[in-house]
Amino acid sequence: MAGTNEYGLGPFTFPRGWFMVAASSEVKAKPLAVRYFGQDLVLYRGESGTAYMVDAYCPHMGTHLAKNTTSYVVQDHKQVEGESIRCPYHAWRFGPDGRCNQIPYSDARIPATAKLNVWRLEERYNCIFAWHDAEGGSPYFELPEIAEWHDPAFVQWEPDQLGTLPCHPQEVIDNMADVGHLGPVHGGYPEYFVNEVDGIVLRQLQGAPHRTLKPGEVLQTRTFYTGPGILLSYFNVNNGIMYITHTPVDDGVIKAWHAFLYKSPNAVATAQDAEIGRMAQAGSLAAFAQDFEIWGNKRACINPLAVPGDGAFGKIRQWYKQFYNSREQERKFHSLADGVYPVRGMPTQSQRVA
Repeated sequence: MAGTNEYGLGPFTFPRGWFMVAASSEVKAKPLAVRYFGQDLVLYRGESGTAYMVDAYCPHMGTHLAKNTTSYVVQDHKQVEGESIRCPYHAWRFGPDGRCNQIPYSDARIPATAKLNVWRLEERYNCIFAWHDAEGGSPYFELPEIAEWHDPAFVQWEPDQLGTLPCHPQEVIDNMADVGHLGPVHGGYPEYFVNEVDGIVLRQLQGAPHRTLKPGEVLQTRTFYTGPGILLSYFNVNNGIMYITHTPVDDGVIKAWHAFLYKSPNAVATAQDAEIGRMAQAGSLAAFAQDFEIWGNKRACINPLAVPGDGAFGKIRQWYKQFYNSREQERKFHSLADGVYPVRGMPTQSQRVA
C-alpha cells in the first residue's frame, strides 16, 4: 500500500488526533507490547487502575519493557510498582511522568536523560485512546461524547478486534464520500446522500436499503468523524450506534476496531437484551466486514477516477489533509473544505420525497 507522501497529504507521516490503542480489557498490570505511529510502545496499568502508554525501550541499554518472560523482575511480579514500571534487564524504575525514579544498585544522581516518553491517554467506552501530534502539541479537540453510553437502556459494547490491514487510512476516510459503493457492496442504492464538512468534523447523512442490516427497509444513518480516526454512525435516529476506529501502525498499515451500542426496548437493559445486543453487534460487524474486505484487497487509489454522481472525494480529502499539516495551516484547509456537498442528481434528506 502507498504511504502518506504518495497521497500528497502533507509533511507529517501520521495524522494528528485521538486514536484508539487498546480495548480497556486488554490493559492490565502486565505490560502489553503495541506498535503505533511507526513506534514500539508499551501499555500497562498502575495499581490505581490508571492506564499508561510509554516508549517501549529502556533508555539505559535499549531493553524492550514488555517483551520478557524469564527475568525475575517479571517472574516475581515486580515489574509494575504503584504507578511505575521497571525494566526487566537492570530493574531501572520509571514513574508515571516517564522519569527514572530508582536505580536499585546505584545511589548516584539519576541522569536527566533517563526518561521515557509518556503518551496522553483517555479511557472511555471500554476503549483506551491516545493523542498523537507530530508537533508535540496538546489536544485542541475532545473525544466524541456518546451520551447514550450512560443510558441504562443501551447495552454497552466490548470492541471487536479486527487486527491490522495493509491499507493507508486515506482509503478508509474515502468511504465517507463513496455513495457509489452502497448498492453493489451493501445491497441498496441511496434515496438521499450528503456530506457536511465543519472544521475537525466530517459528516455523512444518507438513507438507503441495506440487505445486510435492514433487508427490505431503508436504513437512515447519521455518520461522523470527530478528527481523523474515530467514527460514530447513528442508525435510524438513535436506535443503535455503530463505532469504527482505525489507528496507523506504520505508514500504509492500520489497526481497526468495531463495536455497536444497542438500544433495548426496556428502560434498563436485561440479560436477554444484552444477548440481543451482542447479536446486533455481530450483524453490524458483518456489514462493516463488507467494506473491510474491499480495503484489504485493493491497490492504492492516489487519484480517484471520478465521474458525475460520485461523492465529494476531493472535498473530503481536502478536509483530511488538515491533520497532516501544521496547526498554523488549519484555517486554510477549513476554508477550502468546509461546506455542504450533495451528490449530483440525488436529493439531500431535506429534499427527500416521503
